Amino acid sequence: MNIVVNEELKAYIDPLTPDEHDALERSILAEGCRDALVLWGDVLVDGHNRYGICQKHSLPFQTVQNTHFQSMEDVHLWMIDQHLGRRSVSDFQRGVLALRKREIVADRRARAAAAFVASAPAEESQAEADPSTDAATATTSVAPAEDLSSREAIARAARLSSSQVVMIEKIQKQAAPELVAAVKSGTISLNAAAAVATLPAEEQVAAAVAGKDELKQAAKRVREAKRKTREETPVKAADEAAAPSDAPAADELQTLRARVAELTAENEALRQQLAQLRGSDAPSTGGDGQPF
Repeated sequence: MNIVVNEELKAYIDPLTPDEHDALERSILAEGCRDALVLWGDVLVDGHNRYGICQKHSLPFQTVQNTHFQSMEDVHLWMIDQHLGRRSVSDFQRGVLALRKREIVADRRARAAAAFVASAPAEESQAEADPSTDAATATTSVAPAEDLSSREAIARAARLSSSQVVMIEKIQKQAAPELVAAVKSGTISLNAAAAVATLPAEEQVAAAVAGKDELKQAAKRVREAKRKTREETPVKAADEAAAPSDAPAADELQTLRARVAELTAENEALRQQLAQLRGSDAPSTGGDGQPF
Protein backbone atom coordinates (compact mmCIF):
# COMPACT_ATOMS: atom_id res chain seq x y z
CA MET A 1 0.00 0.00 0.00
CA ASN A 2 1.29 3.43 -0.97
CA ILE A 3 0.65 5.85 1.90
CA VAL A 4 1.41 9.51 1.27
CA VAL A 5 2.55 11.60 4.22
CA ASN A 6 1.48 15.20 3.67
CA GLU A 7 3.93 17.35 5.66
CA GLU A 8 1.38 20.14 6.07
CA LEU A 9 -1.11 17.73 7.64
CA LYS A 10 1.59 16.13 9.75
CA ALA A 11 2.53 19.54 11.19
CA TYR A 12 -1.06 20.74 11.54
CA ILE A 13 -1.25 19.31 15.08
CA ASP A 14 1.57 19.89 17.57
CA PRO A 15 3.88 16.86 17.73
CA LEU A 16 4.13 14.61 20.75
CA THR A 17 6.74 15.42 23.35
CA PRO A 18 9.71 13.01 23.46
CA ASP A 19 8.29 11.36 26.58
CA GLU A 20 4.85 10.93 24.96
CA HIS A 21 6.41 9.48 21.81
CA ASP A 22 8.51 7.02 23.83
CA ALA A 23 5.42 5.91 25.77
CA LEU A 24 3.50 5.35 22.51
CA GLU A 25 6.40 3.37 21.05
CA ARG A 26 6.59 1.12 24.10
CA SER A 27 2.84 0.54 23.91
CA ILE A 28 2.94 -0.43 20.23
CA LEU A 29 5.92 -2.72 20.72
CA ALA A 30 4.08 -4.46 23.58
CA GLU A 31 0.55 -4.58 22.18
CA GLY A 32 0.85 -3.81 18.47
CA CYS A 33 -0.83 -0.96 16.60
CA ARG A 34 -4.37 -1.28 17.90
CA ASP A 35 -5.94 1.80 16.21
CA ALA A 36 -6.29 1.90 12.42
CA LEU A 37 -4.63 4.71 10.49
CA VAL A 38 -7.13 7.08 8.84
CA LEU A 39 -6.64 7.81 5.15
CA TRP A 40 -8.15 10.17 2.59
CA GLY A 41 -7.38 8.30 -0.58
CA ASP A 42 -3.65 7.66 -0.25
CA VAL A 43 -3.07 10.59 2.10
CA LEU A 44 -2.46 9.82 5.76
CA VAL A 45 -4.77 11.95 7.91
CA ASP A 46 -4.49 10.48 11.39
CA GLY A 47 -1.81 8.21 12.87
CA HIS A 48 1.45 9.81 11.77
CA ASN A 49 3.27 8.77 14.94
CA ARG A 50 1.90 5.23 14.83
CA TYR A 51 2.80 4.94 11.16
CA GLY A 52 6.37 6.10 11.81
CA ILE A 53 6.84 3.66 14.68
CA CYS A 54 5.39 0.75 12.71
CA GLN A 55 7.65 1.54 9.76
CA LYS A 56 10.65 1.76 12.06
CA HIS A 57 10.03 -1.68 13.57
CA SER A 58 8.40 -3.32 10.53
CA LEU A 59 5.14 -3.86 12.41
CA PRO A 60 1.77 -4.46 10.74
CA PHE A 61 -1.06 -1.90 10.94
CA GLN A 62 -4.60 -1.44 9.70
CA THR A 63 -6.03 1.46 7.67
CA VAL A 64 -9.50 2.88 7.20
CA GLN A 65 -10.83 5.30 4.59
CA ASN A 66 -12.86 8.33 5.60
CA THR A 67 -15.32 8.82 2.76
CA HIS A 68 -16.86 12.01 4.14
CA PHE A 69 -13.95 14.27 3.27
CA GLN A 70 -14.69 16.58 0.34
CA SER A 71 -11.89 19.09 0.81
CA MET A 72 -8.78 19.81 2.83
CA GLU A 73 -10.96 21.99 5.07
CA ASP A 74 -13.01 18.91 5.97
CA VAL A 75 -9.79 17.11 6.85
CA HIS A 76 -8.62 20.00 9.04
CA LEU A 77 -11.93 20.23 10.89
CA TRP A 78 -11.98 16.47 11.48
CA MET A 79 -8.41 16.54 12.81
CA ILE A 80 -9.25 19.43 15.14
CA ASP A 81 -12.33 17.67 16.52
CA GLN A 82 -10.38 14.45 17.08
CA HIS A 83 -7.70 16.23 19.11
CA LEU A 84 -10.14 18.41 21.03
CA GLY A 85 -11.60 15.21 22.43
CA ARG A 86 -8.29 13.74 23.57
CA ARG A 87 -7.35 14.04 27.23
CA SER A 88 -3.64 14.23 26.51
CA VAL A 89 -3.99 17.56 24.69
CA SER A 90 -3.05 20.54 26.89
CA ASP A 91 -5.32 23.50 27.62
CA PHE A 92 -3.20 25.75 25.42
CA GLN A 93 -3.31 23.31 22.51
CA ARG A 94 -7.08 22.90 22.81
CA GLY A 95 -7.53 26.66 22.82
CA VAL A 96 -5.35 27.07 19.75
CA LEU A 97 -7.25 24.32 17.92
CA ALA A 98 -10.64 25.83 18.81
CA LEU A 99 -9.52 29.27 17.59
CA ARG A 100 -8.25 27.65 14.40
CA LYS A 101 -11.62 25.95 13.97
CA ARG A 102 -13.36 29.31 14.41
CA GLU A 103 -11.41 30.74 11.48
CA ILE A 104 -12.28 27.81 9.22
CA VAL A 105 -15.96 27.85 10.19
CA ALA A 106 -16.24 31.63 9.76
CA ASP A 107 -14.63 31.45 6.33
CA ARG A 108 -16.89 28.57 5.30
CA ARG A 109 -20.03 30.40 6.47
CA ALA A 110 -19.00 33.55 4.59
CA ARG A 111 -18.43 31.60 1.37
CA ALA A 112 -21.77 29.82 1.75
CA ALA A 113 -23.58 33.14 2.25
CA ALA A 114 -21.88 34.66 -0.80
CA ALA A 115 -22.74 31.62 -2.93
CA PHE A 116 -26.37 31.79 -1.81
CA VAL A 117 -26.64 35.48 -2.75
CA ALA A 118 -24.98 34.85 -6.12
CA SER A 119 -27.26 31.92 -6.97
CA ALA A 120 -30.52 33.57 -5.92
CA PRO A 121 -31.30 35.31 -9.29
CA ALA A 122 -30.68 32.13 -11.31
CA GLU A 123 -32.88 30.07 -9.00
CA GLU A 124 -35.65 32.66 -9.19
CA SER A 125 -35.57 32.55 -12.99
CA GLN A 126 -35.68 28.75 -12.94
CA ALA A 127 -38.68 28.79 -10.60
CA GLU A 128 -40.53 31.21 -12.91
CA ALA A 129 -39.80 29.05 -15.95
CA ASP A 130 -40.92 25.86 -14.21
CA PRO A 131 -43.34 26.60 -11.32
CA SER A 132 -43.53 22.90 -10.46
CA THR A 133 -39.85 22.90 -9.43
CA ASP A 134 -39.52 22.35 -5.70
CA ALA A 135 -37.61 25.15 -4.00
CA ALA A 136 -35.77 22.61 -1.90
CA THR A 137 -34.35 20.93 -4.99
CA ALA A 138 -33.77 24.18 -6.88
CA THR A 139 -31.55 25.56 -4.14
CA THR A 140 -28.22 24.03 -3.28
CA SER A 141 -28.47 23.59 0.47
CA VAL A 142 -25.48 24.10 2.64
CA ALA A 143 -25.68 22.67 6.13
CA PRO A 144 -25.07 25.44 8.67
CA ALA A 145 -21.66 25.12 10.23
CA GLU A 146 -21.10 25.32 13.96
CA ASP A 147 -21.20 28.91 15.19
CA LEU A 148 -17.97 29.77 17.02
CA SER A 149 -18.29 33.55 16.79
CA SER A 150 -18.33 34.10 20.57
CA ARG A 151 -15.66 33.39 23.15
CA GLU A 152 -18.18 31.40 25.14
CA ALA A 153 -18.74 29.04 22.18
CA ILE A 154 -14.99 28.64 21.69
CA ALA A 155 -14.57 27.94 25.39
CA ARG A 156 -17.23 25.20 25.25
CA ALA A 157 -15.62 23.62 22.20
CA ALA A 158 -12.20 23.59 23.87
CA ARG A 159 -13.54 22.71 27.35
CA LEU A 160 -11.98 25.88 28.75
CA SER A 161 -13.20 29.02 30.49
CA SER A 162 -13.75 32.26 28.57
CA SER A 163 -10.90 33.88 30.51
CA GLN A 164 -8.55 31.10 29.40
CA VAL A 165 -9.56 31.72 25.78
CA VAL A 166 -8.73 35.42 26.23
CA MET A 167 -5.29 34.52 27.60
CA ILE A 168 -4.59 32.12 24.73
CA GLU A 169 -5.57 34.80 22.20
CA LYS A 170 -3.19 37.24 23.89
CA ILE A 171 -0.36 34.69 23.84
CA GLN A 172 -0.96 33.97 20.15
CA LYS A 173 -0.89 37.67 19.25
CA GLN A 174 1.86 38.99 21.53
CA ALA A 175 4.11 36.18 22.73
CA ALA A 176 7.58 35.62 21.33
CA PRO A 177 8.19 32.12 19.87
CA GLU A 178 10.38 31.25 22.85
CA LEU A 179 7.55 32.08 25.24
CA VAL A 180 5.07 30.04 23.19
CA ALA A 181 7.46 27.09 23.33
CA ALA A 182 7.62 27.43 27.12
CA VAL A 183 3.81 27.30 27.31
CA LYS A 184 3.63 24.25 25.07
CA SER A 185 6.23 22.42 27.13
CA GLY A 186 4.41 23.21 30.37
CA THR A 187 7.27 25.32 31.73
CA ILE A 188 4.92 28.24 32.39
CA SER A 189 1.18 28.43 33.06
CA LEU A 190 -1.36 30.12 30.80
CA ASN A 191 -1.93 32.89 33.32
CA ALA A 192 1.77 33.63 33.76
CA ALA A 193 2.45 33.43 30.02
CA ALA A 194 -0.33 35.92 29.27
CA ALA A 195 1.27 38.33 31.76
CA VAL A 196 4.80 37.91 30.34
CA ALA A 197 3.41 38.36 26.80
CA THR A 198 2.70 42.02 27.61
CA LEU A 199 6.45 42.68 27.96
CA PRO A 200 8.67 43.77 25.04
CA ALA A 201 9.78 40.84 22.87
CA GLU A 202 13.41 40.99 24.00
CA GLU A 203 12.38 40.75 27.67
CA GLN A 204 10.14 37.77 26.87
CA VAL A 205 12.99 35.98 25.12
CA ALA A 206 15.43 36.71 27.94
CA ALA A 207 13.01 35.36 30.54
CA ALA A 208 12.24 32.24 28.48
CA VAL A 209 15.93 31.53 27.90
CA ALA A 210 16.67 31.98 31.62
CA GLY A 211 14.14 29.30 32.49
CA LYS A 212 11.15 28.58 34.66
CA ASP A 213 12.12 30.65 37.71
CA GLU A 214 12.83 33.79 35.69
CA LEU A 215 9.55 33.40 33.80
CA LYS A 216 7.72 33.27 37.13
CA GLN A 217 9.54 36.38 38.35
CA ALA A 218 8.76 38.22 35.11
CA ALA A 219 5.07 37.39 35.46
CA LYS A 220 5.16 38.53 39.10
CA ARG A 221 6.71 41.88 38.12
CA VAL A 222 4.02 42.45 35.50
CA ARG A 223 1.23 41.69 37.97
CA GLU A 224 2.73 43.96 40.64
CA ALA A 225 3.08 46.80 38.12
CA LYS A 226 -0.57 46.40 37.10
CA ARG A 227 -1.69 46.31 40.73
CA LYS A 228 0.26 49.48 41.50
CA THR A 229 -1.27 51.20 38.49
CA ARG A 230 -4.77 50.22 39.62
CA GLU A 231 -4.10 51.58 43.10
CA GLU A 232 -2.72 54.89 41.82
CA THR A 233 -5.43 55.47 39.23
CA PRO A 234 -8.25 56.38 41.69
CA VAL A 235 -5.97 58.88 43.50
CA LYS A 236 -4.89 60.46 40.25
CA ALA A 237 -8.47 60.61 39.02
CA ALA A 238 -9.53 62.30 42.28
CA ASP A 239 -6.75 64.88 41.93
CA GLU A 240 -7.70 65.57 38.35
CA ALA A 241 -11.36 65.87 39.29
CA ALA A 242 -10.53 68.32 42.10
CA ALA A 243 -8.19 70.46 40.04
CA PRO A 244 -10.84 72.02 37.76
CA SER A 245 -13.02 72.96 40.77
CA ASP A 246 -10.07 74.57 42.61
CA ALA A 247 -9.22 76.83 39.69
CA PRO A 248 -12.60 78.63 39.54
CA ALA A 249 -12.55 79.09 43.35
CA ALA A 250 -9.14 80.77 43.18
CA ASP A 251 -10.27 83.02 40.33
CA GLU A 252 -13.40 84.01 42.23
CA LEU A 253 -11.38 84.87 45.36
CA GLN A 254 -9.02 87.02 43.32
CA THR A 255 -11.99 88.85 41.77
CA LEU A 256 -13.53 89.52 45.19
CA ARG A 257 -10.27 90.88 46.54
CA ALA A 258 -9.95 93.23 43.59
CA ARG A 259 -13.54 94.41 44.09
CA VAL A 260 -12.91 95.08 47.79
CA ALA A 261 -9.84 97.11 46.88
CA GLU A 262 -11.90 99.16 44.41
CA LEU A 263 -14.65 99.79 46.97
CA THR A 264 -12.09 100.79 49.59
CA ALA A 265 -10.53 103.31 47.19
CA GLU A 266 -13.94 104.72 46.28
CA ASN A 267 -14.84 105.04 49.96
CA GLU A 268 -11.62 106.90 50.68
CA ALA A 269 -12.30 109.28 47.77
CA LEU A 270 -15.80 109.98 49.07
CA ARG A 271 -14.44 110.77 52.52
CA GLN A 272 -12.00 113.27 51.06
CA GLN A 273 -14.76 114.93 49.01
CA LEU A 274 -16.99 115.12 52.10
CA ALA A 275 -14.21 116.73 54.10
CA GLN A 276 -13.66 119.33 51.37
CA LEU A 277 -17.38 120.15 51.28
CA ARG A 278 -17.51 120.60 55.03
CA GLY A 279 -14.52 122.93 54.88
CA SER A 280 -16.11 125.13 52.18
CA ASP A 281 -19.45 125.41 54.10
CA ALA A 282 -17.85 126.82 57.38
CA PRO A 283 -18.64 130.64 58.10
CA SER A 284 -15.88 133.25 57.44
CA THR A 285 -14.37 135.12 60.50
CA GLY A 286 -12.44 138.33 61.07
CA GLY A 287 -9.09 138.67 62.57
CA ASP A 288 -10.59 138.58 66.06
CA GLY A 289 -12.45 135.49 65.36
CA GLN A 290 -15.88 137.26 65.23
CA PRO A 291 -18.19 137.35 62.23
CA PHE A 292 -18.21 140.43 60.01
